[in-house]
Amino acid sequence: MWTIKDKVAIVGMGCCKFGENWDKGADDMIIDATYEAYEDAGVERKDIQAGWVGTTVSGAGGITIAAPLKLDRIPITHVQNFCATGMETIRSASFAIACGAYDTVLCVGYEKLKDSGLAGLPAGYIHPVLGVNVTAPGRWAMGATRYFQAYGLGPKEGKETLAKISVKSHYNGARHPKAHLRREVTLEQVLNAPIIAWPLGLFDCCGNTDGAAAAILTRADMAKNFRDDYILVKGIGLAIGPALGKEDGAYDYIHLPETEVAAQQAYEQAGIKDPRKELDILELHDCFSISELMTLEAIGICPKGKAKEDIDAGTFTLNGELPVNADGGLKSFGHPIGASGLRECYEVYKQIQGKAELPERQLKKEVRLGLSHNQGGHPGSLLPIVTILGRRD
Repeated sequence: MWTIKDKVAIVGMGCCKFGENWDKGADDMIIDATYEAYEDAGVERKDIQAGWVGTTVSGAGGITIAAPLKLDRIPITHVQNFCATGMETIRSASFAIACGAYDTVLCVGYEKLKDSGLAGLPAGYIHPVLGVNVTAPGRWAMGATRYFQAYGLGPKEGKETLAKISVKSHYNGARHPKAHLRREVTLEQVLNAPIIAWPLGLFDCCGNTDGAAAAILTRADMAKNFRDDYILVKGIGLAIGPALGKEDGAYDYIHLPETEVAAQQAYEQAGIKDPRKELDILELHDCFSISELMTLEAIGICPKGKAKEDIDAGTFTLNGELPVNADGGLKSFGHPIGASGLRECYEVYKQIQGKAELPERQLKKEVRLGLSHNQGGHPGSLLPIVTILGRRD
């Protein structure tokens, strides 16, 4: 089977400061992220042959990056895949390069949410039946309570397990200079926080954030012309189902079948047989703490129902066997919808190069291969993308 492995390289990336960026518009953040990526790759605007932009609610069309970046009459495609929008720019651009359409392209993801006038996210895809009575925290909370029941976790034990994930995420994010919520929290603070949808409290849920991230992609055989420490795309998987989980009486809410398939697609392309042993870092879409837990099992890192054992053992901490969300994840870094997938790749890219922001953030272990997971939706209706990035052999 054809594979994208080692056909596309990332030679530059940028990410602006995430947060409540009242003093910056979308254009400002796009420029900040893109020009960091330009400088990182050693390219100029004239070197870009095509562009992909991802945003869900903050703009429409390629003009949203062409105008602030003064891109000169090149093809620019606006993609949107709900919360997986950022990584969709990487996926779409990678296949365009791999098929020979372009040599060097730009990916930008951004969102300006904090001064939109909305308390939460705007309504997106609303089906007259499938979309009834759906909220993201409510649906993930259903997954959490069902998971507790299926695997014998009492309410207190289950909620403490999720709280440990949030404590870890905030510890990591507090150390990243570009994160939104740079604040450590204690287990007690997480457990006693206001409930959003039981068992999910305030610190179990990611917040709305302003931010932008960007990447420069090129053909792998050209990458050495840009830099020696380029990073290769090893595999990309995307799997979307009919979104019938709520209507399907057989669906149990404790498995994420779309995520399982997307991960297997990426593993097959990358030649990964044992992800737990072969991967060095994970960036997971932790829109809620339960999402991180269930994703760890869906992508084959933990056996079903056993993630708690690794969480208790500290396996996924910065100094653990397999660090997860070393930058704080959505929970602490923030979630500007169109930018999150690119931000996840940004962290893996930097860690593989050994160039994490602040020397103390660089993982002590050697990082050769990493996974980024970006997804929209909720249990029973997911749009996940899994991307494997790695060093050249």
